[in-house]
Parts: sequence; structure tokens; C-alpha cells
Amino acid sequence: MSVAAGCLAAATTAIGLAAAEPAQAAGSVHLSEIYYNSPGSDTGSNASLNGEWVQITNSTSKAVSLTGWTLRDAGGHVYTFGRSSLAAGKSVRIHTGKGTDTAANRYQGRSWYVWNNDKDTATLRRSTGSTVDSCSYRNSRRSWVYC
Repeated sequence: MSVAAGCLAAATTAIGLAAAEPAQAAGSVHLSEIYYNSPGSDTGSNASLNGEWVQITNSTSKAVSLTGWTLRDAGGHVYTFGRSSLAAGKSVRIHTGKGTDTAANRYQGRSWYVWNNDKDTATLRRSTGSTVDSCSYRNSRRSWVYC
């Protein structure tokens, strides 16, 4: 290979790497963990219901509006975010039961469980309906899954 061709190949590789880095640095809003089998017996108490949750993480460098986004399971249970945003580098947990919404914890206000203890799929969608992320599990011997 000539010196010029080698320099061109090196420059092309460097440009390709430079172009790839911003995409990686951009991050994403994604499902990061599901705690699908709350501790203890499934009594239906509010504490037990809030022991199951889905965590959403924003690994971008900017706040992201979650207004109108939905979180759903395979059985058709849907939680719709009201007016809210997720700050850069932060996470929010969506609990099944009742509680007072904060930046770190939101509550579906349900009186029975959403996430199956053996298998299910969580899907996060934008307000437009496009899928942002999904996470499935199939394991009754554990209580959580990292997505």
C-alpha cells in the first residue's frame, strides 16, 4: 500500500471513529431494571404492590420530557406519564401501588399486581406510540432483571 493510501485509510478510520463517539456519548432513555416479584407473599397490600417496579434511566446529557409516554406489560396494563421530565443522568421507578409522585418515584395507583412473577415484557413508548425500549424476563427463581 502506498503512503498516500495508508494516510487516506487512517484518516477515514479516524473520521469513522469520531462520528461514532457522539452517538455513544448521546446515551438513551431506557428500561434499566424490573423488580417483578415483590418481597414476601403477594398479599395485595400497598407496600407489597409498591415492591414491584420498573426503573427507567436517562443516560443522555439533557432532560427528556416523558409527558404522554407509556409503560405497558404484555397483559395490556398501561401506565401513562403525566406532565413530567427525567433529568440527565437520573432514573425514575414506576411502582404498581399508590403513593405520592416525586422525581425519583412514580405510582400507578393500582390495587393488584401488574408484573407476572415468572415471565413478562415491559415496553416503553413515546407519546407518538413509537417504541423506545422493551425488556423481557422469563425466570421465576429470581425477583428482578437488569435490562
